[in-house]
Amino acid sequence: MTASATEPTTEYDALRDLYRQLGITGEETGGKVTVTGADPLTPSVHRIGEACAAALAALGTEAAALWRERGGDRQDVTVSVESAIHQLMAVFLTRASGVPVSELIEDPNLLGNSDFYRAGDGRSIYVLVSYPELRDIACEVLDCPPGRQRMADAIAHWDAFELEEAICSRGGTAVAVRTRQEWRAHPQGRLLDGRPLIHLEKMGESAPEPFPAIGELSSALPLTGLRILDNSHVIAGPIAARISAELGADVLHVSSPTHPDPNGMIIETGIGKRAAFCDLLDPAQAAAFRRVLAGADVYVSNYLNLDTKGFGPEALVEQRPGLVVLDYHGWGTTGPWSRRGGFDQLACTATGFAAEEGSFDGPRLPPTYLLNDYLAAILGTAGAIEALRRRAREGGSWRVHIDLAKVCMWVQDLGLFPRADVAALPAPDPTRAAGELATVHGPFGEVRYLPTRIAYSTLRPRLDRSAEPLGASSLAW
Repeated sequence: MTASATEPTTEYDALRDLYRQLGITGEETGGKVTVTGADPLTPSVHRIGEACAAALAALGTEAAALWRERGGDRQDVTVSVESAIHQLMAVFLTRASGVPVSELIEDPNLLGNSDFYRAGDGRSIYVLVSYPELRDIACEVLDCPPGRQRMADAIAHWDAFELEEAICSRGGTAVAVRTRQEWRAHPQGRLLDGRPLIHLEKMGESAPEPFPAIGELSSALPLTGLRILDNSHVIAGPIAARISAELGADVLHVSSPTHPDPNGMIIETGIGKRAAFCDLLDPAQAAAFRRVLAGADVYVSNYLNLDTKGFGPEALVEQRPGLVVLDYHGWGTTGPWSRRGGFDQLACTATGFAAEEGSFDGPRLPPTYLLNDYLAAILGTAGAIEALRRRAREGGSWRVHIDLAKVCMWVQDLGLFPRADVAALPAPDPTRAAGELATVHGPFGEVRYLPTRIAYSTLRPRLDRSAEPLGASSLAW
């Protein structure tokens, strides 16, 4: 492995760190845990492949350990760094009736206009307009129509930090490019710097809940018989719930009819789930939600401000003692940015990750485009399984919390490669994983997707149903 420009590390150092945070060991699988390959494999100065491989190996360890606790056989767990890189690009492999889901966005300009722009003070700013309401806020602040060049012209008259504040104060999403040092000196960065990557805490006492008995092991999976209530949207939350479905859980996704995700993302993140509408502001639907919550084992959420509506983690575990809450945030639940929207690209921009990938004057996203969304999904699922295992042993309600910006910071802390060592490496090619795609059929036709890239001795995780349109199922188990 090429020497690091900062503190040297390996994929096993990253895995040991995750084991420490989860409180587990590789021996709990009853077999061996192996990570093959090493970075750098892409023109990234960051150890993105090793970071994702470590996360996948930790998830595989948790799944295999749970399988043994439920009467299953010992498992070897194997992950490759190259496959982990493909995992970060999974959305670019998913096809619906042969069409890439990345091409199915209702307005391609929403994604295409989300980018780095040079502000008038010389600092770049990432303006994210991937939803119509976010586009409208940004264009209202900029006083321009939603065209890329018109946006660029308007942004050139702003100070980057002033524009960031103007857009975010109205509920929009934009972040000025910062260096790593600037971010860690920022109040929000300092706060996250002192927090764990996987925040796992017991929220209250309740009786232990042993796992339900498995009838026929040959057809079962680690999460068979468990229910996941998925109240989340792109990307980390719904992918965590999809991974849970792949491991055997019964997953019900709920969403407001007035805030739909793009169809392409529904196809990618909704595989393996049923999908119901639920407007939590409607008393009758909120009551139905609480009835469903009473039967859930894990609740997944990444929406802002649900606590102000009576649906925060504390309120939920009071209604359903023994619940495991897996929640995601961009920036942390306290601090000056706690009410700001967070997305993968914004976390890379704020933390200095993008400035390190390119330069301060020419920031870039990682060569996989996405990073912390898929990483957070994998890490959160591992944390949720650990919480379920602890609930079975000692009882209690549990919370697993992941912040996207902290994921970036963790990857940064794994060390950097000298730019000269990676500059000539080829860009990652997700089509190299085309032979690993699985197929499901449903309302969106034939859907081909990349499964979670973890190999077990005998376990064969699977998804038995395709995604369905939002609201296609009833709000019930």
